Amino acid sequence: MRDPAPANLAAATPSAEDIRQIVAPLTALEGPLLPMLHAIQAEWGHVPQAAVPVLADLLNLGRAEVLGVISFYHDFRDHPAGRQVLKICRAEACQAMGGTGVAAETLARLGVDWHGTTPDGAVTVEPVYCLGLCACGPAAMLDGRLLGRVDADRLLAETGAGA
Repeated sequence: MRDPAPANLAAATPSAEDIRQIVAPLTALEGPLLPMLHAIQAEWGHVPQAAVPVLADLLNLGRAEVLGVISFYHDFRDHPAGRQVLKICRAEACQAMGGTGVAAETLARLGVDWHGTTPDGAVTVEPVYCLGLCACGPAAMLDGRLLGRVDADRLLAETGAGA
């Protein structure tokens, strides 16, 4: 998954034709739905509702099938993310190292819940289940960059949201 689209692209509502142009080269693939969803999200920073009927029509699928795939995979978004995406590990090893408290404090200080975006659009916070940094827990990922042995102060400093 690519970083979220710039704010000007994420805010735009694509037309059916815009969506068709993005996914047309992928129709020849076997099982093209996932590559198409990734291409759409790479273009607009999320999978807009307008894409569902277009994909269903192109692939001869029901809209419910397309929505089921979007909702099953946690990396697909149905709305634009913030300028930065902070993923905080929720796996057992990080929980054992205090990750639950780090997550709770970070969310509280940012004033958001899981999958929420700060009112200024700066940061979206998402749970992730293991980043592979079990020996360096609690762990997080900010825009694809791994962070180990984090606390709320460090996470807020890394995002620029203050300490």
